[in-house]
Amino acid sequence: MNTPLPQSNGLRIRFWGVRGSCPAPGPETVRHGGNTSCVTVELPNDVVLVLDAGTGMRKLGHELVASGRTDNIHLLLSHTHWDHILGLPFFVPLYLPQGRILLHPLPNKAQERFRRQPALFDPIHFPVPAADVPARIERVEHDSEPWCIGGATVQPIPLNHPGGAQGFRIEHRGRSLCYLTDNELNPPGPVTTTVEQLAAFARHCDVLIHDTQYVHADRAHKVGWGHSFLQDVLELAKQARPKHLVLYHHDPDRSDDALDDVQRQAQAWLDEHAPGIVVSVASEGLTLDLPRTDEG
Repeated sequence: MNTPLPQSNGLRIRFWGVRGSCPAPGPETVRHGGNTSCVTVELPNDVVLVLDAGTGMRKLGHELVASGRTDNIHLLLSHTHWDHILGLPFFVPLYLPQGRILLHPLPNKAQERFRRQPALFDPIHFPVPAADVPARIERVEHDSEPWCIGGATVQPIPLNHPGGAQGFRIEHRGRSLCYLTDNELNPPGPVTTTVEQLAAFARHCDVLIHDTQYVHADRAHKVGWGHSFLQDVLELAKQARPKHLVLYHHDPDRSDDALDDVQRQAQAWLDEHAPGIVVSVASEGLTLDLPRTDEG
């Protein structure tokens, strides 16, 4: 079990699952990790924002129990495709009476359906019905945007993905994070949010996490699948100018060695076309501390 890190005075971003579509365990993915989407944003007041509930959420649950932070967990789901919710039934705080999970609004009116009877907890898929979960699961309503959560502001934005998805811009104490996963920057059909709108949304953020499931070699077969290609993400970063770009939601068939090559290609392109932007390929365990910059 991981030893909890000393508390940050700003934003702490931690990656627990970085794959898309389905888990991909095995020797070829052991360095970057094989669990599906789950990222935490930790605030100094012990508030934890959980971005997506993929299989990486299982290990997160053990960490939260070890650190005694089980009663102020805010769950922000990009959408409810399987790879973004599969970790929820195995999240230990759900099975503690003192556990408290606050579910923030979902895209495309999925909120009520998910709250009523999450498919993961029906008897066909899982032996524990939702009604028997000891923790409190509270639905949070917001009257306006951006949302205020634990002193942070959270602005949602609709994304280009089959069935709908949403991304988030999170700001706290002068630092900012954009989380845009399951988003196709140049879809062949109707566009929900344009590249220009997304660039404005992410403008000058400290960290931009973006779905980069595909590379150029995939383009002939994966256009319209709801995920982005590396070159399109780099062009978005050139417009948005984040300090740090994190490539995320890796294809389950992409090996660690192939992801290392993606990072080299991406950094070389950015050094030439958008110097000053640092790029990382997301890996399980990656932690980014953003100390506060305000004077409040």
